[in-house]
Amino acid sequence: MTAPVFVVDPAGGFAPVPGGSFVLDGAEGRHAVSVKRLRAGEEVVLTDGTGRWARCVVLAAEGKDRLEVRVEACTDDPPPAPRITVVQALPKGDRGEVAVETMTETGVDAIVPWQAARCITQWRGDRGAKSLAKWRSTARESGKQSRRTRFPEVTEALSTKQVAALLAGADFAGVLHEDQEYGSEPLAAAELPARGEIVLVVGPEGGVSPEELAAFTAAGAGVYRLGPSVLRTSTAGTAAGALLLARTGRWG
Repeated sequence: MTAPVFVVDPAGGFAPVPGGSFVLDGAEGRHAVSVKRLRAGEEVVLTDGTGRWARCVVLAAEGKDRLEVRVEACTDDPPPAPRITVVQALPKGDRGEVAVETMTETGVDAIVPWQAARCITQWRGDRGAKSLAKWRSTARESGKQSRRTRFPEVTEALSTKQVAALLAGADFAGVLHEDQEYGSEPLAAAELPARGEIVLVVGPEGGVSPEELAAFTAAGAGVYRLGPSVLRTSTAGTAAGALLLARTGRWG
């Protein structure tokens, strides 16, 4: 089993040096000492979530929330290519966090909340801020659990016009749509770039409206389907992300 991952605040200037020591404290230190019960000699990985990480060995666990480690090796992982962004329409209930969790585990690089016309859920005011914070917290915790060193970016919620602009600037842009009446092609057969950015839109429970689809195709997006079955909005992004990661060689 790989070593557990703990997150260091990048604002603190995480700059580990091989042979040096580092103290993990606060909430992460408490999790390491009181929950994981790590002891001297065990291996851990520290990361700032932006690709910088260090393989470490525990020197001592002190109190309830202080772990001292020795840095064995340091690495800066380059940004993956191509970058995969999923525009996720806001699902009902806690399905948004489910979508973020599984897309993070799969390896998606960025998640864009989208307030689609047919979304039942509305992100407004304090509710919107709390929901966005939940999505970001979920991405962080899922990134740790899945042993990622570069966590996905979760952006502010975008409007349809803003999503269209995002699609227009992508190297590959697509909208998932199960209805072949709209000319959808298999995503498994699409020609994908080896680098740059892939942006894929996942619609809400009620589907992408004709007006939204028109705006996205006008921005250069193709219309694609995953397979013969219709997936929930909370699982379609994960399935599509896995397909793209495999086809671009990132899972190779």
